[in-house]
Amino acid sequence: MNFDYTGKVVVITGASHGIGQCTAEEFARRGAHVCTIDRNGSPYFRGDIADKATLEAFAAKVIADYGHVDILVNNAPPQMKGISSASYEDFMYAMQVGVTAPFYLAKLFQPYFAENASIINISSSRDRMSQLETESYTAAKGGISALTHALAVSLSGKVRVNSISPGWIDTVGTIWEGPDAVQQPAGRVGHPMDIASMILFLCSDQAGFITGENICIDGGMTRLMIYHGDHGWTLSDK
Repeated sequence: MNFDYTGKVVVITGASHGIGQCTAEEFARRGAHVCTIDRNGSPYFRGDIADKATLEAFAAKVIADYGHVDILVNNAPPQMKGISSASYEDFMYAMQVGVTAPFYLAKLFQPYFAENASIINISSSRDRMSQLETESYTAAKGGISALTHALAVSLSGKVRVNSISPGWIDTVGTIWEGPDAVQQPAGRVGHPMDIASMILFLCSDQAGFITGENICIDGGMTRLMIYHGDHGWTLSDK
């Protein structure tokens, strides 16, 4: 679908690379005013969304520049540290980036959301499955998935709120072949455009009856049952 977002005001966190950058570029190509924030640099606003004052300054700039918001994409990723290495401060920082900032931006923009506005939260397939030593990231992604349906109910009638749970998405242009690719039911590793395309759809009028939903885009990996001995898989306790 050739979505037209001419004149729409789109806010995206964590847009310096990967899914966020791809999404920002796709909205801009379709005529949107794109307002990005990233601690690693952004053409619109540079800052750390774990900081309350930074969020307030960023939101104030968006409203001063455009007066309203049509789309908010909470994409900035929390850090991944496990129970063995994460300090209290590490874990709290992941929550601030992954859950608190999306909540607070929705709150700051609540009076300024345009009619038929949309919020997209980027969760992860790790909201339902885990690897060892991933507690901070996994907990934050589980939190934003739950925050999604809570906001959808609270903002009903004004803002549609959905989340996307990506699986393995390559963000640096690596060509993945062999087991890394064929282990996935889709036969390949994902690309940022796989996620950006869903964002474009969910923010469009064609998705007007979808809210409070979490859509997993992971090449089918969370549906793949794995048992010791199947397809060459073996379990090691080391």
